[in-house]
Amino acid sequence: MDAREALHRTAEEIAEDEEFFRWYGPWEPLDPAGLADFMAGFERPWWIVGGWSIEAFTGLPREHEDVDLTLLACDLPAFRAHVGDGWNLWSNHGGTLRPFNDRFPEVLDTSSQVWVRRSAAEPWIIDLPITPDRDGLWTSKRDPDHVAPLDEVTWMAADGIRYLRPEITLLYKAVLHRPKDDRDLAVTWPLLDEVARDWLRESVARLYPDHAWLGRMD
Repeated sequence: MDAREALHRTAEEIAEDEEFFRWYGPWEPLDPAGLADFMAGFERPWWIVGGWSIEAFTGLPREHEDVDLTLLACDLPAFRAHVGDGWNLWSNHGGTLRPFNDRFPEVLDTSSQVWVRRSAAEPWIIDLPITPDRDGLWTSKRDPDHVAPLDEVTWMAADGIRYLRPEITLLYKAVLHRPKDDRDLAVTWPLLDEVARDWLRESVARLYPDHAWLGRMD
């Protein structure tokens, strides 16, 4: 196995993680291969976002805190049926957790997350940030005017797993601007083609006109 670059975290991020574990419990996230096994037989589109999508594009491994599975909000009922009774799903919105089950068949907010674990005594394995949709079309959380067919914003890697396009992942990361996000920009930017670079540069300038990344995207 390739050596993984250590994940740099600030003291504030470490403290935030410790507080999270104290309140919500630990994570033992799947990797993309494990996620593919978990999703086998799911007949609706799903794909990976976040740091793993950057790794798939660059081929440069680093540590990851979780795996970010996503799917369209309209496909959440199909996901709940796919998971069945073997796993517990929780809707998370702003730190509020509520079961996502027969009693509560709707998530708290379709722009938030679903967390997956087998039981309260076991760790979380999947973070599912929900992707909003308009009539089945992918819709950006960062730029609601960006609506597109899924094939235009994702790509299929050699492992058979679909990932969010790297320039779109970086736009999502820009608002957070953590050390790992800066690292992901640094390793991805040289590999983007001109069209992807122009799109990312324009999008960051329009949405975050004073962003520190603009000086790095030459």
